[in-house]
Amino acid sequence: MNIVVCVKQIPDPATPGSLDASTNALKREGKLILDESDGYGVEMALQLAAAAGGGDVSIVSMAPNGETSGMRTALAMGASKGVLVSDPSLAGSDALTTAKVLAGAIRTMGSVDLVIAATESSDGYTGTVPEQLAEVLGLPSVTFAKKVEVSGSTLKADRQTESGYDEVECPLPALISVTAGVVEPRYPSFKGIMAAKSKPIETKTAADVGVTAGGWGGAGQKIVTVAQAEARKAGEIVEDDGNAAAKIVSYLENLKVI
Repeated sequence: MNIVVCVKQIPDPATPGSLDASTNALKREGKLILDESDGYGVEMALQLAAAAGGGDVSIVSMAPNGETSGMRTALAMGASKGVLVSDPSLAGSDALTTAKVLAGAIRTMGSVDLVIAATESSDGYTGTVPEQLAEVLGLPSVTFAKKVEVSGSTLKADRQTESGYDEVECPLPALISVTAGVVEPRYPSFKGIMAAKSKPIETKTAADVGVTAGGWGGAGQKIVTVAQAEARKAGEIVEDDGNAAAKIVSYLENLKVI
């Protein structure tokens, strides 16, 4: 079973981020790490390949400056190889362009049975790339999968909803986006980390994957300004003088909560 996992490499959330003064966008210079949400997709792919009795798990990513640090983490977990699309012309690309780039990279990887992505990235939160990628590739899409299994040429998934989950089936090849609770990602072992250093990552340009990138201009979007989030207002303290319950009810009624 051949599985491709889309992974995003992001600035480490544990370190203070900074914005580019000309674009108001998050700077992505230096080392990038594997988006935590994508660790679930990598683990899901490894488990599905093992359950199928074998196969290949590859990763694909789009990042600036030829950065592969985050991809190496996925390789250390057990993925076998990767394709990175890195091109200065992709700076500022919107979600649709990103989907086209990933689709172009996946097409260079031969026959694929399943594409896995996270529901959304931790630094963008558009939540639209997996669905757009499925459309560009012409694959059926199952989103918000909280449980996944493959039976023959059929994908079965429990799709998370607000009221529970839907049991969904579709034929392979397909694309799924998985939630954070789908599996528990493994920690890369020392052996895996050392092995990852020699696993191949092929770097391609936008032209190599058939995409004409327009950067910020082609995206048709602009970050006008960035401001600090409004500070949380202090709550109201109710002292219990024997009428606390009535005061709380009155307060909630004013908020139209009850």
